[in-house]
Amino acid sequence: MNATPHVQPVSTEVPQDRKAVLDQALRRRILSMELAPGAVVDELALCEEFGLSRPPVRELLRQIAAEGYIELEANRAPRVAAMNHQSLHSFYLAAPLIYVATSQLAASYATAAEIEVLKGIQAQFRQAIKDRDVENRVLYNDAFHLEIGRMAHNDYLMPSLRRLLIDHTRLGKIFYRHPTTDDMQRDLEIACEQHDQMIAAIERRDPQSAGQLVREHFELSRRRMAEYAAPQGLEVPIEM
Repeated sequence: MNATPHVQPVSTEVPQDRKAVLDQALRRRILSMELAPGAVVDELALCEEFGLSRPPVRELLRQIAAEGYIELEANRAPRVAAMNHQSLHSFYLAAPLIYVATSQLAASYATAAEIEVLKGIQAQFRQAIKDRDVENRVLYNDAFHLEIGRMAHNDYLMPSLRRLLIDHTRLGKIFYRHPTTDDMQRDLEIACEQHDQMIAAIERRDPQSAGQLVREHFELSRRRMAEYAAPQGLEVPIEM
């Protein structure tokens, strides 16, 4: 059983299906911030780059728009989903609710096979932290929390979780950017330990602990974002 994150982490394999290649490339470009929030998605350029006609490209754009990656409006070019003050405010209000709910349900309903998949993703996340590999780190973190959502076995929560993870991954690219400082690395190692503890709570069927752990886990990224948005000011000498 394989887990499929929003995009596949960096691989040397070459997929054969051109539409699948475009799907993975476009998701990666959005999550990695190569395509910035609000940027125009050039449909014709994608057709030329990936050797596709317009109908399959438009079909794919509609699909990822439904998932929250891009915004489609009548008589306007497709645009990457925006991230602004209001969307970030809504994200930080909603994320703990969704993450806690999916983690608690996963602790109740996850199968042994699904837990093994989660452990495999966690091993790759840990390696990415060790390697200080920013892109794979954020993608495997995305894969980890998406797999917990699948383990919850709740079709009502999954669309919200998928949408949250798009912005969570993009935020991760902003404030866990190169160069990774020692302070950031310590936070990442704490986050990795919390992942291990979440797996253990799910495996022993402990929804209360799973929910508390994911709340503490989310607080790490909330604090880092607050530091990024409101950094300590530069000290400027004041002369009398």
